[in-house]
Amino acid sequence: MTTAGNAAAAGHQVAVEPGGPAAGFPGMPLAIEVRGLRKRYGTLVVLDGLDLSVPQGEIVALLGPNGAGKTTTVEILEGYRGSDGGEIRVLGLDPVRDRAALHARVGLMLQQGGITPQGRPRELVRLHARFYADPANPDELLELLGLAHAANRRYKLLSGGEKQRLSLALALVGRPELLVLDEPTAGMDPAAKATVRSLIAELRSAGRTILLTTHELADVERLADRVVVMDRGRVVAAGTPAELVAGSGPLLRFRLAASDGASVAIDSSELGALGAALGGTLAPDGAPGRHRLAGRAPDPRSIAYLADWCEQRGLLLAELQTSGGTLEERFLELIAEARPGDETRSAARDRGADAAVAGRGSEAITGTSAE
Repeated sequence: MTTAGNAAAAGHQVAVEPGGPAAGFPGMPLAIEVRGLRKRYGTLVVLDGLDLSVPQGEIVALLGPNGAGKTTTVEILEGYRGSDGGEIRVLGLDPVRDRAALHARVGLMLQQGGITPQGRPRELVRLHARFYADPANPDELLELLGLAHAANRRYKLLSGGEKQRLSLALALVGRPELLVLDEPTAGMDPAAKATVRSLIAELRSAGRTILLTTHELADVERLADRVVVMDRGRVVAAGTPAELVAGSGPLLRFRLAASDGASVAIDSSELGALGAALGGTLAPDGAPGRHRLAGRAPDPRSIAYLADWCEQRGLLLAELQTSGGTLEERFLELIAEARPGDETRSAARDRGADAAVAGRGSEAITGTSAE
């Protein structure tokens, strides 16, 4: 692959201790090392002693609600914004003092903006290629990202997904050691998302370090080696996606169906009685017929009771799951725990609320605003 470099991958962990110093990685080179990072605008504290260490060769997803400080953190790491305190090293360089040298080694993909509306993909990628000593082949890069058909179309006429792929091409053309990707699959159709995800995974395999800021939790689950969750300028949790989800207690989820497999609607009072009998509260879990039990961990007795309840009513227990919550639910829980007393807390902790899974919860994660 023309965009893949030869940098050696090293390390398989991101060390972040919420509220404390970042753990070291003896003998492991770090692509990003941040200690005690602070930034404020007047009385508004945006970053409050952020600690973060990222060894080379990982995909790290930086998550947080709007206003958490993600954008400010990334801008400081890139050298576009100064800090008010703390130690910062990116590829061993000071982002401000060594800005020119750093930019030659970092690829940046913006979610929007920064590209002239009259420009055309082929000419833009070729122009950016001239800024680097050993660039990727622009035409091969356009082909790889599915932009060959639109190579001579003006940027303002591209679809949202095509604009995102062009931004990724511009980030990759210099064969960067470190990639900072902001919403890399936003606006793309499923096929384009799969292509970009595959490319990102290949880049990681080739030793690239990738910092991913996104609200697309599907990208995080498929790609990230590690997840760092921020809120109010501090790290509130870090770990692999599986580790974060494991922080939630196991849930009983199930789907009911008629004998012919069709979806069924159960009276709310009957569901309430069933939930009480199971020792918790039943709530909708997305699609019709899907439910989840909040307030009690699943055990053999509750599962046996549910199966007997279905048999008495001639219903099928079409699906049954006793795993932990989803990454989305865990994300909402973590933000709620970081904001005791906020409305976010009660909304996220009410596992019986439809919105936490399919409505307002999704909006809270996919919304965009300046930070």
